[in-house]
Amino acid sequence: MLKLIQQEYKMLIGIIAVLFFKMIGDNLLASGMAPLPYMLTTGILLYVVMTAIFSVVRHSDALAIKLGDPYGTLILTLSVVLLEVIMVSSVMLTGESNPVLARDTMFAVVMAVLNGFVGITLLIGGMKYHTQTYNLEGIKAYLVAIIPLAMLCLVLPSFTSVNALGNMSSGLTWTLVLTSVALYAVFLFVQTRSHTHFFVDADHQDSHEDHGPLQSNLFHTIMLVAYLMVVIFLAKSLALPINDGITEMGAPAALGGLIVALIILAPEAVGAVKAAFTNQLQRAMNLFFGSVLATIALTVPAVLLISGVMSEPIQLGLGPAEIVLLIATLLMTSVSFSSGRTNSLNGATHLILFFAYIILMFD
Repeated sequence: MLKLIQQEYKMLIGIIAVLFFKMIGDNLLASGMAPLPYMLTTGILLYVVMTAIFSVVRHSDALAIKLGDPYGTLILTLSVVLLEVIMVSSVMLTGESNPVLARDTMFAVVMAVLNGFVGITLLIGGMKYHTQTYNLEGIKAYLVAIIPLAMLCLVLPSFTSVNALGNMSSGLTWTLVLTSVALYAVFLFVQTRSHTHFFVDADHQDSHEDHGPLQSNLFHTIMLVAYLMVVIFLAKSLALPINDGITEMGAPAALGGLIVALIILAPEAVGAVKAAFTNQLQRAMNLFFGSVLATIALTVPAVLLISGVMSEPIQLGLGPAEIVLLIATLLMTSVSFSSGRTNSLNGATHLILFFAYIILMFD
């Protein structure tokens, strides 16, 4: 019991940090502090968040070992994405009206994951191993679901009529809700039941060393969700100094949303990069592609239903420049993962698209 407490003392630190920032810390950051205490408070906040992120990765790794892929990576992906949906939904229900919040969040996830995270992972893996392999059938399964959902949910609404509130027609709304839920349900059946071998690379299985002592599945699941909750709550607090910094620099407001999204997605990114370092590219891609698919498939129905119930305007369609970037990203992803082998050139190309997305944000 003592060893268990010593191993999970970071959870106690996380709980104390959440209580502090939700009771007085957020008010202190918002009210304006002297530069030195402000920087010190922000640094401690960032340290606790990153500590919780690495704890999330540790417990997800343990579940991946005990359950095997694709179940281990699926648990981490669904945990992160469900909490993302909760964050977007809570802002819609309690914050000021923001019709493009869900759209910008989904687009940021797609760009950050498929270009930023995938690019870094392929570049690192290519530099270390020159060429890495993965299960081609598994990536095709992800893309078969991601491409139509991305086009239907983020592109098609830009070319359809809207009602007086600026919302899509009820027919298109229900089409997107039903197709998102149905397609993701079929994908989960394929991933966990009928074709699980698509999502495992038999030549590069997860190793079992250096993961620490393993506990029960229930324990690791509870701790994973608990650490994720710490990250979510503190990410909202971390948004305060981020927004202050953006205001001081005169940067676009969308940058704050991207930074917070990157923090929320960090558990998957850290886990994926670790997998790439050990030549387990399939596990890394399961995390990345799974998060993109789940983000679109779960966020769209949630926000559309909330929009209908609360009569809040919502806009899903991207602008012309964003549509070009999205299509370029999907095309490049299809090319990069078309042969079963990748190298550092693929990673560099994805990173260029990510930089173009950042530049466009400031344009």
